[in-house]
Amino acid sequence: MRNVLVGVIALTLCTLGSVVFATSDKALLYGGAGQGRVIFDGRLHASKGLVCKDCHSAIFDTKKKALMTMDDHFKSVACFTCHDGTKVFNDCEKCHRKF
Repeated sequence: MRNVLVGVIALTLCTLGSVVFATSDKALLYGGAGQGRVIFDGRLHASKGLVCKDCHSAIFDTKKKALMTMDDHFKSVACFTCHDGTKVFNDCEKCHRKF
């Protein structure tokens, strides 16, 4: 019950833009289109100094969906706005993981 409450509070604060972490205490998992599931860990991004409004809604919509194509991996869109190999790593295996 405590985790649910913490998640609700965190998401509410993220919406208001006054929290210092990107998501609740849970990681978000995406399908990865056969390349291995993609994990987004808000805590890791927050540890680098990012807050919700750094990515939402300028880069991403606030809904949990990942509609990226392979072509997007080579453009400055979505995750690749930062994960371009210069600002931040863009190694496939660091995001795509086989479970």
